[in-house]
Amino acid sequence: MPDSDNRSLLVSIHDVGPGFEREVDQLAGLLTDTLGCSRFAMLVVPNHWGHYPIRSGTPFASRLRAWSESGIEMFVHGWYHKDTVEHQGVSGLKARYMTASEGEFLGLPYGEAVRRMEDGQALVEDIIGRRASGFIAPAWLYGAESLEALRESRFDIAEDHMKVWIPQSGKVLARGPVITWASRSPARTASSLAFAAFARRVLHPLQTVRVAVHPGDVTKDSILSCIESTLKCFANSRPVRRYESLLATSRAE
Repeated sequence: MPDSDNRSLLVSIHDVGPGFEREVDQLAGLLTDTLGCSRFAMLVVPNHWGHYPIRSGTPFASRLRAWSESGIEMFVHGWYHKDTVEHQGVSGLKARYMTASEGEFLGLPYGEAVRRMEDGQALVEDIIGRRASGFIAPAWLYGAESLEALRESRFDIAEDHMKVWIPQSGKVLARGPVITWASRSPARTASSLAFAAFARRVLHPLQTVRVAVHPGDVTKDSILSCIESTLKCFANSRPVRRYESLLATSRAE
């Protein structure tokens, strides 16, 4: 069993940007009401699909800064989120079955990955007036050259489906699958609801449990109800923490 002093529940809202402001508001309200705090992360997309740019001085930028000042962690979540690369082999299978053209960093060349990471970090940090918490690729998908760019970045934390790690050293801070939901089709929704129910039974031995929600989740009452049940289940047995707590624990070891 994990050390009870370091057990944690990490929660995040993905795809934060002006195009999903209403949905993000709804999700933030659900998380705050259910957890009894605003101790969660927001994953910010600087220009979602090239249609919703975040610009300094706009009302949405002011909201991001206010959320950050309230204690919500801010991660850079790609640049466009959209994947425009033609994939082959294993990457092609990931792009086709794990996401719907959302794995932006799966096939990017090194130089372009560096540029988008640096530009995203500069934008987010300029808006919130503090250091971004880390980088999480859209759909949690990274290609080899994106991982190389991430290793040379200034980001303190990265995350994929199965772990959280320090990019520069590769040190793993937490292991275990992210609990998340899919709203794109009835079959995917049913599968995600079933996995969440399974996770509520079997993931309690994990040191760190991660839950991630997306704007599309608000379109289905079944998903919203499942999110609430899942958060309550794990929050009853472990404290809700910030991602930065993983770094603090790592430094203390």
